[in-house]
Amino acid sequence: TIGPLIHGRAVEKVMAHVEDAKAKGARVLFGGRRMEELGPNFVQPTVLVDMTGDMRLASEETFGPVAALFPFDSEEEVIREANRCEVGLAAYIYTGSTSRLFRVAEALEVGMVGANTGIISNVAAPFGGVKESGFGREGSKYGIDEFYSHQNYYDWGSRI
Repeated sequence: TIGPLIHGRAVEKVMAHVEDAKAKGARVLFGGRRMEELGPNFVQPTVLVDMTGDMRLASEETFGPVAALFPFDSEEEVIREANRCEVGLAAYIYTGSTSRLFRVAEALEVGMVGANTGIISNVAAPFGGVKESGFGREGSKYGIDEFYSHQNYYDWGSRI
């Protein structure tokens, strides 16, 4: 099952990204439409192929049920193209190779990596991205570091 998007503007953004990709040559393998029979904020899970770097899905955060599949020839190309993006909330890597998983994850400029899963959050880990994605980290004991600054004070034996 899939739930609704947060509001109508989110639906419009998802649909605009899908339509932009289609207009620039992407093919829809699955989905690509609203599910109005369920309510105003439902969008079908969508899989797009033949993606290119000039599509909005390649450079903007969509926050909807869309998997945009980009062809590539090498790990280096994937990393270069992914890091070209101005946002860096999360990446998802699907591979049977543990060494590839860690090598690529380390090189990506993102705040979180889903390893062979679509799940990127955990109560024990901070949530957040890098670059233009969000305002730092939140959640877990590590997320609290975003809300304060450290100041060190040393008294070398002076009489105050």
